[in-house]
Amino acid sequence: MLKKRIIPCLDIKEGRTVKGINFESIRDAGDPIALAKRYVDEGADELVFLDITATIEQRKTLIDLVRQVANVINIPFTVGGGIHTLADVKALIDAGADKVSINSAAVNNPDLITSIASVFGSQCIVLAIDTMMHKDGNWYVYVNGGRVLTDYLALDWAIKAEQLGAGEILLTSMNGDGTKNGYSLNITQAISTALQIPVIASGGAGKRSHFKDLFEATEASAALAASVFHYKEILIPDLKYYLQSQEIPMRIVASQSIHTNTILKP
Repeated sequence: MLKKRIIPCLDIKEGRTVKGINFESIRDAGDPIALAKRYVDEGADELVFLDITATIEQRKTLIDLVRQVANVINIPFTVGGGIHTLADVKALIDAGADKVSINSAAVNNPDLITSIASVFGSQCIVLAIDTMMHKDGNWYVYVNGGRVLTDYLALDWAIKAEQLGAGEILLTSMNGDGTKNGYSLNITQAISTALQIPVIASGGAGKRSHFKDLFEATEASAALAASVFHYKEILIPDLKYYLQSQEIPMRIVASQSIHTNTILKP
């Protein structure tokens, strides 16, 4: 059985790691380079770096900061924000990214997915979907950092993105983002079962049992979280041992420190 992945996310604004609630009320969460080092030491499976204001500010991703983070980690590294062209992708790969995450640019120009896949391979493309459930019960796609509603339904857009060449989906529930009330299981299950490519679930992690619920109730291959890791409310080694004790397959690094008095608590 494939092991499930635990992925911390560095949301970057003005060179600092930040975190908000429902994409608002942003607050500082620390130095991205120091956090990246810590997550490698704790046994994170991958790292995601999202320049959350690049698209809004109509600028490129912070290449120098990407390079600095890449220099201190040895795990798969995904970078997103402000990517519009093949040249943008090449610049990030040259700076140390293993994969790129595209969102608004792909919605505005779906052929960009195919173009990137043809040059760099599908494994390089993580299609990020920011979605919110409306009163009609449907999950709609948002762009521009969650500020602009589109006509796309999340499931339809995910299916189309896979057909165009996306290699992975990063699904963020705007309803759950920063709330610590748990992942949005219904939409995650709908998308993860409809696709052949991996789905990373994001938005809502607040305690270890939320990760357990995600992996037991959906086909998501990875769980992404931010504030609970940044502020050490959940330690990745503890989380992995807890999940493994619940018969959820994890990659355990021998050097990971664990807290045996807490690992079996939810």
